[in-house]
Amino acid sequence: MRLVHLDLKGAAPRVSYLEQVFPLLSQLGANGILIEYEDMFPFKGELEILRSPYAYSEEDIERIQQLAEHHKLEVVPLVQTFGHVEFILKHEKYQHLREVERFPNSFNPHVPDTLALLKSILSQVMEKHRHSTWIHIGADEVFHLGEGMDSKNWMSRNKGDTGTMYLQHIKEVLGFITTQYWGLRALMWDDMLRKISRLPGGVVRQRLQGHHRTSTDLAPPQLPLEKPPELAEGDGGPATAGPTALPGHRPHRLAEVRGSGTPAFPSAHAAPLVVVREVMSWPVPLPRYDHYSVLCELLPVGIPSLAICLQTLVNGGFTEEMKKKVLDTLGFQSMQLEQSTCEGKGAFPGAEIYHMVEQVNGHLKESILKALEEESAIKGWFSPYHRKRQFGNPRNMESFGSKVLKLHEDWESFVRDLRAHLERIYFPDTVEEWMEENVDPYLDPLRDLVRDYR
Repeated sequence: MRLVHLDLKGAAPRVSYLEQVFPLLSQLGANGILIEYEDMFPFKGELEILRSPYAYSEEDIERIQQLAEHHKLEVVPLVQTFGHVEFILKHEKYQHLREVERFPNSFNPHVPDTLALLKSILSQVMEKHRHSTWIHIGADEVFHLGEGMDSKNWMSRNKGDTGTMYLQHIKEVLGFITTQYWGLRALMWDDMLRKISRLPGGVVRQRLQGHHRTSTDLAPPQLPLEKPPELAEGDGGPATAGPTALPGHRPHRLAEVRGSGTPAFPSAHAAPLVVVREVMSWPVPLPRYDHYSVLCELLPVGIPSLAICLQTLVNGGFTEEMKKKVLDTLGFQSMQLEQSTCEGKGAFPGAEIYHMVEQVNGHLKESILKALEEESAIKGWFSPYHRKRQFGNPRNMESFGSKVLKLHEDWESFVRDLRAHLERIYFPDTVEEWMEENVDPYLDPLRDLVRDYR
């Protein structure tokens, strides 16, 4: 399975954009979509509080699956069942389910309401994914596990550790899935499993050498690696946004959990075996590190990196022939892998945004700072002192006025176009947040100066 992970905790695209992207992903070699809905799922009833104001409708969920089926992409829903549940635990209604009262990151596995809530969430998601044969239960980065009083008391009573406690919760989640959904197979991230020194009997781990790298770097992975995948980590930080500064994903690999008759993972299958298989996890634009962080990457910005990774995964390497295929598919003339740059107009969905974000990153801040900080006439004749008191000599002000007004007009026109392109792909909350984080901090000082000048 070659899955593209759509993490919708930030910058969730409109379904109309997915209509354009799914055929491209299929063409590049993907055969599945891993969808982490978070608050974009149309939860109902008691769970309606979890919905974003811009959540997909039930019709949208059905349309996404129809599109995926048409392009031979298997849909795997991802429901976080332990960590990364800020979108749930931020609500006062569910604060009592936190492992540590102050932090909304992880569930307390000892409160009965935790499993009851997870059953409700899983049931609603699976009800809308009746044709899926896989479900992903997340279970990565369970921060503060074992730090809550309930966990400390449990470990004391049971002479256990956090690993045992972790597996116990996963067992209960998988037990529910096995009981309710015959034949449904489960996937989970393996980072927490790697911390457990002794897995239960009947668990077999098989490692497939793969590569994990930040999407900052367009250079293709070389297989096999000299270092294990967990050491090949690159990360640009939670606030980087552009094509030349893309944050990478943490080095999780998928752990496939198959049927078991062991005490660790109950299953309806007869074979007393659990296979935990690590496979390669390739970068895709990471929209947000967690539910509380700023937006990072936009999907169109990461498509060139994703294209290279998919082709490398399909072919076991990245040859000149593969490079030519990627260039032809994306509509670029050339690609400088080591510099992480692409030349040419681009013909993939969202190519305009790819180039415009590049302009924002590479020129917006630089050009405005140069105009405001290096223009001696502004410093000498139109300082903050003058502007505050609306006091200045028109003769001296006119020496820099036309230049500043032209710069302002050009960037405002550019930003209007950028906003229009973003609005075709994203909902209003994403557009506003991205502009406020990446454009306004640099353009606002220029806007203020022009206002005072006028």
